[in-house]
Amino acid sequence: MASADALHSPAQRGRTLSALLRPFAEVRPAEAVTAALMTLTVFLLLTAYYLLKTAREPLVLLQGGAEVKQYAAAGQALLLVGVVRAYTSLARRVGRRTLLASVYVFFISNLVLFAVLAHAGATIGVPFFLWVGVFNMTAVSQFWSFAADIYTPEQGKRLFAVLGIGSSVGAVAGARVAKSLAALGPAGLMATAAVLLAVCVALFQWMCARTTSLGPARSSESHDEPLMEGSVTQLLLRDRYLLLIVGLTLILNWVRSNGDYLVDRALLAALAAGKAHGADPSVFVTSFKANYFEWVNITGLVLQAFAVSRIMARVGVRGALLVLPVVAFFEYGAFLAAPVLSVLLATKVGESALEYSVQNTARQALFLHASRAEKYIGKTVTDTVVVRAGDALTALLVWAASRANVSTRAFAVLNIALVAAWIVIVVAIGRLNARRAGESQLAVTADAAGAELAS
Repeated sequence: MASADALHSPAQRGRTLSALLRPFAEVRPAEAVTAALMTLTVFLLLTAYYLLKTAREPLVLLQGGAEVKQYAAAGQALLLVGVVRAYTSLARRVGRRTLLASVYVFFISNLVLFAVLAHAGATIGVPFFLWVGVFNMTAVSQFWSFAADIYTPEQGKRLFAVLGIGSSVGAVAGARVAKSLAALGPAGLMATAAVLLAVCVALFQWMCARTTSLGPARSSESHDEPLMEGSVTQLLLRDRYLLLIVGLTLILNWVRSNGDYLVDRALLAALAAGKAHGADPSVFVTSFKANYFEWVNITGLVLQAFAVSRIMARVGVRGALLVLPVVAFFEYGAFLAAPVLSVLLATKVGESALEYSVQNTARQALFLHASRAEKYIGKTVTDTVVVRAGDALTALLVWAASRANVSTRAFAVLNIALVAAWIVIVVAIGRLNARRAGESQLAVTADAAGAELAS
């Protein structure tokens, strides 16, 4: 009986989980249970997102085309300004536990409303597209803010790769589940996603209780204390490091959004040819997008599981951040040489897979060396308004290009120029990140020395 109890003890569970996760990253037994819960949470979160993302694409493209999709994405930037203002106001009043619960319950209530409207046959294509963009930016950002808050920089550099696996597997699972539940229609997919988000809320509350303090550096910060004072503008302008992250995020998403527009234009051109051979537009677009998402997610999962932790360990955060812009530079150069859908699809899969795995994990690691206000407020602003500002810039270009009859090749040339600026910003961020890491290590050493003298 004693041996059976030992097998099911917390220590033994930690050792078992640690051994299971060892092929992907170094996870210590004391960290394994929380890491597993965090991985499960982000898995469910991304599964819910891809249930919604797969359904939205044909609605927007077939109702308005690639241009309307970009204009709607730009509208998300304006909508997010209001969302961030409300979020910041709430963060001044409550701690992280209440903040996280409030954000996710708000989105669950929205999904219930959308499900009712969809079941009633209401036209919700564009509003739902706008909402999904807001949900994706805000909900995913909250998860990574929480992760950066509960882990030390040393832990984060090891464990974020494992959390990223949960994200990647969730994306693959969401795309698969969306296919299998397609017969339920939009309302059924929305209801399923709402249930998954409710489970995420419960997991966040459980982990907040488990991780009130994960080390000396966090012992003075309660999860019930308000997260910030002052304005968002003051928070952003007082820190060059945060401003550089804003610049990195803006350019990254501007390049990505330009690339998405290139794919959509090439897809609609191929659709025009397909119609001549009797292709159904809805099936054509849905099949292409589903296959594209599936290849991106599978490739990203393989990279996340077997490459990210090794890249981070070998070349550090700055080296990991440089991988994607280098690949993007060659991607758009290849499109200039061969501007066809098949070439663009293959290279875009590689770009997107790297963004969702290596780039995303490295960007999240930048906030390990940040204050709590920067992790929640600064990061939320960056991951919402700034991300959609990149989409808005593409929308402006699309609007101008449609009137000047600019070719898609011009967008590829612009992306090459943006990638060069992207690389310069990464180098600057790398220097400041290394400086902050050194300062954090000195603080930890001083705390340890003080504790030793006190004892």
